[in-house]
Amino acid sequence: MPESGQKTTQGHISESAPAAPATGGTPAARSVGLLVTLVLGGLTALPPLSMDMYLPALPEVTGALHAPAATVQLTLTACLAGMALGQLVVGPMSDKWGRRRPLLAGMVVYVLATAVCALAPTAELLIGFRLLQGLAGAAGIVIARAVVRDLYDGVEMARFFSTLMLISGVAPIIAPLIGGQILRITDWRGVFHVLTVIGILLTFVVWRFLGETLPPERRHEGGVGDALRTMRGLLADRVFTGYMLAGGLAFAALFAYISASPFVVQEIYGASPQTFSLLFGLNSIGLVAVGQINGKLLVGRVSLDKALGWGLGIILLAALALLLMTSGVFGDVGLVPVAAGLFVLMSAMGLAMPNTNAQALMRTPHAAGSASALLGTSSFLVGAIASPLVGIAGEHTAVPMAVVQLTCAVLSLACFLGLCRPWRSGKEATGV
Repeated sequence: MPESGQKTTQGHISESAPAAPATGGTPAARSVGLLVTLVLGGLTALPPLSMDMYLPALPEVTGALHAPAATVQLTLTACLAGMALGQLVVGPMSDKWGRRRPLLAGMVVYVLATAVCALAPTAELLIGFRLLQGLAGAAGIVIARAVVRDLYDGVEMARFFSTLMLISGVAPIIAPLIGGQILRITDWRGVFHVLTVIGILLTFVVWRFLGETLPPERRHEGGVGDALRTMRGLLADRVFTGYMLAGGLAFAALFAYISASPFVVQEIYGASPQTFSLLFGLNSIGLVAVGQINGKLLVGRVSLDKALGWGLGIILLAALALLLMTSGVFGDVGLVPVAAGLFVLMSAMGLAMPNTNAQALMRTPHAAGSASALLGTSSFLVGAIASPLVGIAGEHTAVPMAVVQLTCAVLSLACFLGLCRPWRSGKEATGV
């Protein structure tokens, strides 16, 4: 770890809670570091848990609440939009008041909103409380990223993001499987009951084990106006904005898959909820595996920009292949080739997501919370826009999903090349 990262890690942890992750030192220190790493992983796993455990139930919800598929997909959009907007509030709050208090407040509201979702009698009420669930759940997303920026820098930060991807990547693997099994013994409301319990447990773990990582002398004392000026300054940084947009558009391609895949796999290709869950889990394994290749093998040997460029290029090619297959260019290809294309697209996210976050946050040590908020908000807002578009032609074609994915992939690569201009960065091959 760079020297500055070591000073931050060792000197700024609250005495009332365990220390932050450490890469060296005594076995006890490493043990405490692992515990906090798991807590941060749990926080980053909360969004895929909230989204993916619910996915196998989407077709059932349309019947239970007597609502069309497009309306039920808005329950995903509402949660995603809430997570986007909530980050704009929580990020600057965490720069002003520290990471711990806003995080705990958000987790408590998340638990309450999730419990009400389980009782929603109409699609409209479910959409409303999914929005509140997303607003509150944003605290975990934005503050986990900010804590990583508090503790690490450079190559170590990129490696830590890949480690978090390994931990949080378990969530999308097991979430649809859990959701599918829940549907065997109860209805879709049981999914929200389980999410409520998970939220309660995670809130307790955060309260007990996650210390404060932002000391008072590094906090911002300004109000809303100061936060807005900070964000405006971040957006004025062309390179930061390039990484933000590239990551956000790549995430939109991912969320187009998340939103459309239950209908594509189950309704168009006739697979069961359990088969869908297995395929979804396999794709998540690919994402996690490539993320670990990025963190363990590529970071420190290949520049982050080069790894990011390869990731975005593979996403584009996979999306193009999916469009050709779903539009009938190769005839009726069936589920297996389409599933293979989705696997490649998902796996390449393991190169795109950690590297866009690391490169953007390396430029913003002075405002990690606000920068993290902008990164998360851009991703979730673009994803929220992409979600209803995948169903615009109905439930019986996968072409809109592929079109949205290809469009997002092209725009993401264009933003990376046009704004970040990696060939002019002058960075060494180590990726710092």
